[in-house]
Amino acid sequence: MRVNILFYSMYGHMYQMAQAAQKGAEAVDGVEAQLLRIPETLPEEVLKMMGALEAQKQFEGIPAATMEDLAQGDGFIFGLPTRYGRMSAQWANFLDQSGQLWQQGALAGKPVGLMSSSGTQHGGQETTIISTAASLMHHGMLVVGLPLEHWTQIPPDEASGGTPYGASTFVGDGSRMPSDRELAAAEAQGKWVAELTKKLKA
Repeated sequence: MRVNILFYSMYGHMYQMAQAAQKGAEAVDGVEAQLLRIPETLPEEVLKMMGALEAQKQFEGIPAATMEDLAQGDGFIFGLPTRYGRMSAQWANFLDQSGQLWQQGALAGKPVGLMSSSGTQHGGQETTIISTAASLMHHGMLVVGLPLEHWTQIPPDEASGGTPYGASTFVGDGSRMPSDRELAAAEAQGKWVAELTKKLKA
């Protein structure tokens, strides 16, 4: 049974969240979880100016996601950096290629968990997940949120990502990496998606 974890990461924050989700998914017996990166669409010179070119070397060896990876996966986790309250252009470009899968109904009934990241704590994490969920419902996918205990127990005096809709993190000026609490939420969501995938395939 295969859970594909597709992510786009510019500086490595969402890569860490994807790794945590993979750990959670692989904790479920009989589940294989594979990391796949969404192909970059920005020119190399732009990435260099943004200071992202060097950061992306940490995951350049991970295979690029394809439509076949969507067709063959039994369940999914999507790591979605926020761009002004919606998915990044790289993600939009990737999903825009899935029209043939939509015509075939190839993704209908498959569970998918959504994770997001943003520059600030309230920088569009929830709207990114919700708007992406609406798109995936056109495919008939089953959107899986974050288990209750991982977003209801965040102390009121602690800055943290984590929403009912999915695990999340915020990066500040880029130097803040996902906290232990945020990584634990991503891991829990990975396990939850894998468990539901297994039940649906039984």
